[in-house]
Amino acid sequence: MNILMVVSASVIVFTLGASIGSFINVVVYRLPARLSILWPPSRCPHCLNQLKAYDNVPVLGWVWLKGRCRYCKSKISVRYPVVEAITGIVFLLIFFIFKVSILTISYWAFCSWLLALSLIDLDTMTLPNALTQSGLVVGIIFQMVVGFLPEASPEALVNHLMKAIVGAVLGLWLFDAIAIIGSIAFGKVAMGAGDAKLAAMMGAWLGWKYLLLASFIACALGALVGSGAMMRSRQLGQKMPFGPFLALGSVITLFGGEAILSSYLRLFFPAS
Repeated sequence: MNILMVVSASVIVFTLGASIGSFINVVVYRLPARLSILWPPSRCPHCLNQLKAYDNVPVLGWVWLKGRCRYCKSKISVRYPVVEAITGIVFLLIFFIFKVSILTISYWAFCSWLLALSLIDLDTMTLPNALTQSGLVVGIIFQMVVGFLPEASPEALVNHLMKAIVGAVLGLWLFDAIAIIGSIAFGKVAMGAGDAKLAAMMGAWLGWKYLLLASFIACALGALVGSGAMMRSRQLGQKMPFGPFLALGSVITLFGGEAILSSYLRLFFPAS
């Protein structure tokens, strides 16, 4: 019976996540183009025919159509089902770790924001204010809600609100400082303003301590991938979006931040 309940809950959570992933695909396509994300309903970008409801089933719709539009037979990017599947898997991981709780719902939202921003940054090298600012506001609200929980202490609301504000301000200042120093050192723009705004959003959700960890992970991954790309292309100064690395650093911190920090403290500050 327990196994049946776990399987049923997993299917529901994955389906919900994949459906949100389908909406993320819409946001990623329409927001940079300054189109409404709500209207018109999903349609083929080539022939503009509205998709049927059964064509819009996450992941499976693409499989049924064999990756082509039902009407004009144009290819449908494989990225659509991949994003839907990834979102479903992320929703499942969050559900397994945080169970049925306000944290689960909140982190579903946080990771959805991060995924949308990452894909837009990969496509356009921009991080839209509409997403970073709304994500920042929702992050502050999230900290306030956690502070209101019944098991929280009377001063928890103030503590969580300060955690969000300090994290957001630190993220903004830290990456603004990196951008200024990098621009002076390299004689050109080293980092876009959107990265600092994304860092502020991360700080609101994660707090200053985990923001620093997520930023360190992002920089390490960015340096590793950037070095590999440079060696492969043998070109210096090649632009690379940093938003996806910040998002990945946030997700890694969300899932394993406490374990990473504990291991670090045990390694470098062993108990006497």
